[in-house]
Amino acid sequence: KKMGETRLARHIFLWCLSAIYMFAFASVYVQIPGLYGNEGVLPARWMLRVSGKSIWEQLRDAPTLLWFGPRLGLDTQQCMELLSLAGAVLSLAATALPVLRDCRVYLVLWVLYMSLYQVGQVFLYFQWDSLLLEVGFLAILVAPMNMPWGCRAGLHDNVTFWLVRWLLFRLMFASGVVKLTSRCPTWWGLTALTYHYETQCIPTPLAWFAHQLPVWIQKLSVVGTFVIEVPGPFLFFSPIRRHMLTAFYMQVLLQVLIILSGNYNFFNLLTITLCFSLLDDQHVNFWLCRHIPQKERSMFMAWVCVLVELAVYGILGYWTVYYFDLKTCYLSYITLCMLCMCFRSACVKGVLWRLWSTVQWAVFATAATTMFAISLVPYTYIEYEANSNIWPGVRKAFQLTDRYQLVNSYGLFRRMTGVGGRPEVIIEGSMDGSTWTEIEFMYKPGNMSAAPLVVTPHQPRLDWQMWFAALGPHTQSPWFSSLVYRLLQGKRDVIRLIQRDESRYPFSQQPPAYIRAHRYKYWFTEPKEDGSLPQRWWRRVYVEEFYPIVHLGDGFLNHMLDQHGLKDKGPVRRSSDAWLPRVLRSIGEHARDVPTPLLLWTLFSSAATICLVNCLCSRSPAHDRPLATSPPPQHAPEKEEQEEESSGEVDKEEKEEQNKESEGEDKGEAEEDPVNEEHDGDDSGEEEISKESGHLGERK
Repeated sequence: KKMGETRLARHIFLWCLSAIYMFAFASVYVQIPGLYGNEGVLPARWMLRVSGKSIWEQLRDAPTLLWFGPRLGLDTQQCMELLSLAGAVLSLAATALPVLRDCRVYLVLWVLYMSLYQVGQVFLYFQWDSLLLEVGFLAILVAPMNMPWGCRAGLHDNVTFWLVRWLLFRLMFASGVVKLTSRCPTWWGLTALTYHYETQCIPTPLAWFAHQLPVWIQKLSVVGTFVIEVPGPFLFFSPIRRHMLTAFYMQVLLQVLIILSGNYNFFNLLTITLCFSLLDDQHVNFWLCRHIPQKERSMFMAWVCVLVELAVYGILGYWTVYYFDLKTCYLSYITLCMLCMCFRSACVKGVLWRLWSTVQWAVFATAATTMFAISLVPYTYIEYEANSNIWPGVRKAFQLTDRYQLVNSYGLFRRMTGVGGRPEVIIEGSMDGSTWTEIEFMYKPGNMSAAPLVVTPHQPRLDWQMWFAALGPHTQSPWFSSLVYRLLQGKRDVIRLIQRDESRYPFSQQPPAYIRAHRYKYWFTEPKEDGSLPQRWWRRVYVEEFYPIVHLGDGFLNHMLDQHGLKDKGPVRRSSDAWLPRVLRSIGEHARDVPTPLLLWTLFSSAATICLVNCLCSRSPAHDRPLATSPPPQHAPEKEEQEEESSGEVDKEEKEEQNKESEGEDKGEAEEDPVNEEHDGDDSGEEEISKESGHLGERK
């Protein structure tokens, strides 16, 4: 059976994306002073040089709203806080209120996050940040435009929603293929997960237990990962409905297991959000326990579908056993599917609706085709020959839009790091140069007795970059010298990135006079022989010096800062005492006193509660009846003609009006309005029921 309507699945997608936007904005907001503040690790003001250009030339060079900060009396840090705070509030409201899940709201959210991304530097250049921008741009096309006169039809939804499925395919298929093309021996030897749980950036407590599983289970898990990521995504475009439902649960299972074993902020939640593009309204109604009568099919067709499904699963099993290196294909089939959905969107009743749907078809089909075409450029990076054969015009269009992160290339866990042990950088401080004290971070491993934490959906971006820094020399991470410099200065905003509770920071009273950094290798501990749990979670071995002993005014430190342009280039402008900066400072002081993961989940719970109460309060008997049970309209043309006539003859004699009213009652009693039935775009999925007599009586 083919997939049905996707209206409810689209609403779930938009609701989840609103929540993820809230997680992303709020998580960045609490870290702005330490990362991008005037005295942070990488001040954002360095990215916005005053060059005497006009505002439009500045926006062309760096498309960010931060250029308007001085016009509001704000410095770069305060403007970043204002943008992130506005994004968090707006996305929180969109999560709670269906009316705000509008394409214009998602446009504002995309512009706000893009503005932060442009100056985010290394701390905001993760794959999930690019993915959020790409999904956010697609949401502008997917979300309805709520008009004040109540017309909220979305005839283009199948077209634009298909782009979400195409993005999910690119993400998952590329993530699987790069593991094979990298020729990493751990992936090809099916031993990658024997290292993954202890070498990932910020593991959860369950990662320790997953690491203790037998090797055969770890290898079987790698096989399952390949099946889900390589051949599994091709089921996204199967014409058989159960194939896509199978693919949905396969992808969600993988993402849930990753969430349980590792802290990857909102990335896995965003991937699950993309998976909703594989569902239809019938399956969502099944979740909601809504019974919808189905058309009976012949026994012969039922058996044919079952045999086709089994054949596809058999082929997947064959590929799993014998093949891994799949080629990029089926692009022509994918294009055909998109054109079929475009044609379906244009097949509606009524002259005016057909004209309006044709305009929508033209606009959104052009947008969908353009997005699909330029997405082929980063997608084909995984195969050089396919990438070199792309039409030059498409390649040029990609280059023009690349700065806006509309499409991106993906590929997660290309090679397994930490095969010989998890590398970890430990920073130490001293007051006299002889007695050293370790500086423990809140989230990343350091203290061998400290249990791993669960911080999803928050991303501690400094802790993540510390993990990347440990994979190579400090010269590959220039920002590390700036971090050392700020710690020697005792900058409070940077210290709060390491320890929110400053009492746990060993140099809270006085900055250290000397700082150094060593590289260790960490491993998870093993259970005791009697099966009991050990006292420590980690064991470690010293490897080498990572950063030499430095102090303020040290020649080596000054050389590193000058080499990478990290020294303060002038006095910091004094903060304004206007009302807006004061409000921002007050909000920041209160928000940063709360643990960030707790803050994020509290905001989400509040929005979800408001949304649930709103749904319960707005329920009516019409909500409980599924759309499929409604009888088809029988007299749509007559009703439309009568409405047009009655609207122009309101001032006629009372006798004619009463005759029309009685005639409308005979023809349209208890029937649905055909326009509302065909073009319902209401966020609540509400069924619009109207009677002809009611229309005429109201006009009278």
